[in-house]
Amino acid sequence: MSLIGDILPVTNIVLDLNVSSKKRLFEEASQLLEQKAGLQQEAVFECLFAREKLGSTALGKGVAIPHGRTNAVKEAVGAFIRLQTPIAFDAPDEQPVNIIFILLVPENASAQHLNVLSELAGKFSQKAIRNALLNATSAEAIREILTTD
Repeated sequence: MSLIGDILPVTNIVLDLNVSSKKRLFEEASQLLEQKAGLQQEAVFECLFAREKLGSTALGKGVAIPHGRTNAVKEAVGAFIRLQTPIAFDAPDEQPVNIIFILLVPENASAQHLNVLSELAGKFSQKAIRNALLNATSAEAIREILTTD
C-alpha cells in the first residue's frame, strides 16, 4: 500500500465541494476532519491557515496540497477534496485550483511528512492522474487512483 493509502480513508474524500475561497475551503476541510477523523476543527483550521500565510501550497496545474504540522494529530491524516468550481490559490502558474489534498502530520514527524508530500507531488505531476481525478465519479475511484502505483 502506498503512503497515501495509509492516511486516506474513503470517508475523507469529498467530491464537487462548492466553496468560493481558500478560507472557506479550510473551514470545510476542518469540519470534515472533525467529523471523520475526530480532530479539533479549530486546530485544523489554524494549522492550515498558518501554513498558507507562509506561502501558497498550490503546485500549479489546478492542484494544491495544504499541509502542516500540528499537535492535533498523533499520526498523519489526509483528506482529498475536489471542488465543483476552481478557486484562486496563488498558484505559481496563476491557475485556479480544484484538486486539493490536505495533509496533517504530528509536530515531530519529519521523514513521513516529506515522503507523503513527495508521493503526492509525483502523482499530481502526471496529467493522466489529474484528469482521472477530475473525471472520477466516486470516493472509492479517487482513492484507487491515488493509491495505485
